[in-house]
Parts: sequence; structure tokens; C-alpha cells
Amino acid sequence: YVRFHLISPLIQQSAENIVLFDTFVNILSHNLAEPAYEADVAQLEYKLVAGEHGLVVRVKGFNHKLPLLFQLIIDHLADFSFTPAVFEMITEQLKKTYFNILIKPETLAKDVRLLILEHSRWSMIDKYQTLMNGLSIESLSAFVKAFKSQLFVEGLVQGNFTS
Repeated sequence: YVRFHLISPLIQQSAENIVLFDTFVNILSHNLAEPAYEADVAQLEYKLVAGEHGLVVRVKGFNHKLPLLFQLIIDHLADFSFTPAVFEMITEQLKKTYFNILIKPETLAKDVRLLILEHSRWSMIDKYQTLMNGLSIESLSAFVKAFKSQLFVEGLVQGNFTS
């Protein structure tokens, strides 16, 4: 079991940064779907989670091939690229996701409660409006470059691993 949290102070600076981060993580997951398929068949699991303060990379499975899967994820993160078509597809999916959160009373109530309790939190309405106003490919590229330049990493490795 390997879990790394890539923390960046950049994410919580604005609603636009949060939306760009969500877009980045979704595109990264999309890019990994095909190359990581064989790992999935070999009973290795991975998950990318857009956390509040950064990207959580979780990998679990048999130890002899787990480093290869983790390296694949890190390589895709380091050499992040995307096409305009993928960018459009992911932003459309995010619009639907954000809208579905806004129309459910229980998730909207949770969002409002956390907005009141947490000092630097952006509401789902702010994120949805930012996305509806439009994102540019250039802003995503600039965000990803800035995100990778301001990272703090926390990690946990459990199981049959050597140092």
C-alpha cells in the first residue's frame, strides 16, 4: 500500500484554482486509463483523489510490480499534456458534476455548513460560476506548471517493501 499526498498552497487561493485543479486531476486520470489498464488486470489498484489541499495518489497491490505502476503515475504527472478535445470533454463533465451537487439539498447543505466553518473555503456556487464563465487551456497549463513548482510531499508506504 503506497499513499502520497502532493500538497500545494496554490489550490485554495481562488475558486478558479480549485476548478483548474479538479480539471487537472480529471485529465490526469483520463490520460492514465489506457496505460494503467494492464495494472488493473494484474490486480493492482490506483486512485487519484483531488483533496482540499492537494493530490492524493493511492496505489495498492502486489509489491513486486507496484513501483512500476507508481512510476507510471508520476511520469504522467511530470509530463502532463492534454489535447483541446480532452480539455473540453473534462470541463463539460465537471459542469455536470458541479450542477448535480448544487441540485441535491443534502450535498448543498454540507457545502454551506463547511463554508461557514472553514476559513478559506470556496463554495460550490463559486466553483460552478467560475467553470461556467469559462476556463482557458493556457490557464490550465500555467496552473499545472505553478502547481508542480510549489509541492510538498507526504508519503506512507506499508507492506513488503525495502527502503
